[in-house]
Amino acid sequence: MTDASPSTSAPFVVTEETLPQALRTLGARDADVARALEEVGPPPLRYRPPGFATLLHIIVAQQVSLASAQAIADRLQAACHPLTPKGFLSLSDEDLRRVGLSRPKQRYGRALAAQVLSGELDLDAVAGLDDESAIAALTRAKGIGRWSAEVYLLFSLGRPDVFPVDDVGLMSGAQLLKRLPARPDRHGLLELGEPWRPYRAVAARLLWHCRRQAGAIPDDWG
Repeated sequence: MTDASPSTSAPFVVTEETLPQALRTLGARDADVARALEEVGPPPLRYRPPGFATLLHIIVAQQVSLASAQAIADRLQAACHPLTPKGFLSLSDEDLRRVGLSRPKQRYGRALAAQVLSGELDLDAVAGLDDESAIAALTRAKGIGRWSAEVYLLFSLGRPDVFPVDDVGLMSGAQLLKRLPARPDRHGLLELGEPWRPYRAVAARLLWHCRRQAGAIPDDWG
């Protein structure tokens, strides 16, 4: 069986072409992964283009329901299209209130837009950093915590080994996959994920997929 090991000439990125390879590798290593792939099928590749708009979407989606986040995002897109740092900064506080952004998220969005516009946060440079350096760069922006940075790396940059161990959805997915009596905490999830290196992000996609297929949460990255 062909291993989906990263090439020495280029970093491994999760794409439509490489996702099946990595899943086959994980299935060969882990019988529970192989069983899940048989039962629920492979996870679809969920992707959002890298850049300011996606980071802003991540901020918008924090601590609100999927439906609310999508409604706010749609209104924001209508108010500012294309959604660029300069365009976002041109919106008034009243504009942002009307689309549904809370005062803290207005501040976070403005701070993020200013940092991207000034070059203080260089998203092109972030894309060339290793995972931990990229997370450190992103989390210097107000409103971007580690989970948000990991989501960006996983869904926008296609990083293969990012593993958001603080994500409750992943904990629930791991419980389903491993048929555990209780949901693992972040330390338990980290331990479960060790055998999945260097494709823990691919395993994360499968864990979320298992949870969605079980009907626990909606499909929020389509």
